[in-house]
Formats: sequence, structure tokens, C-alpha cells
Amino acid sequence: MMQRVFTFGKGRSEGNKGMKSLLGGKGANLAEMASIGLSVPPGLTISTEACQQYQVAGKKLPEGLWEEILEGLSFIERDIGASLADPPSHSSSPSAPAPP
Repeated sequence: MMQRVFTFGKGRSEGNKGMKSLLGGKGANLAEMASIGLSVPPGLTISTEACQQYQVAGKKLPEGLWEEILEGLSFIERDIGASLADPPSHSSSPSAPAPP
């Protein structure tokens, strides 16, 4: 099976600018920027092929795609050193509203 989820961040990337037809313009450019060392927050791109499979399947996730997405999210969590399920910390600056 072909890779459908591509991660990037902290100077590494599973994609590049030459993969525009697979990653879309934004995904390919983010991958390229990460791979050349620009400061890009970690992230993932779901391939255009996976999006087409989703449409053909009546807007249902293709088999195994959810697991690939979860693996990509795990990469992001490791990269940022936090769980995406953790609530964000609130700023104590006067311009920020107080947490409830």
C-alpha cells in the first residue's frame, strides 16, 4: 500500500516540493520548508490520493487511513513534547481573558 499520510517538522520531512501532485501545493511547500530547516510547526499532510479514495468511498475513510493519521498525530505529539489532548495553558497577560 502506498503511503497516504506524510509528516514534517524540525528539519525533517517525508515529502518535498516535487510531490505537489500527491501532497497538494501547500503540503508540498510545507514539507520542503521543513526539510531545508525553516521554522515550520510539525504537521501532517493527507495525500490527494487518500482524499480521492475518501470521495469514491462515499465520504468514508479508506481502510487503514485512520491508523495512519493517528501515527502522524503521534509524530506531532513527540515533536512538540505534549499530547494534543492536553488543554492549552492560559496566558496571564492582561489582554487575555481569564480561564473559566
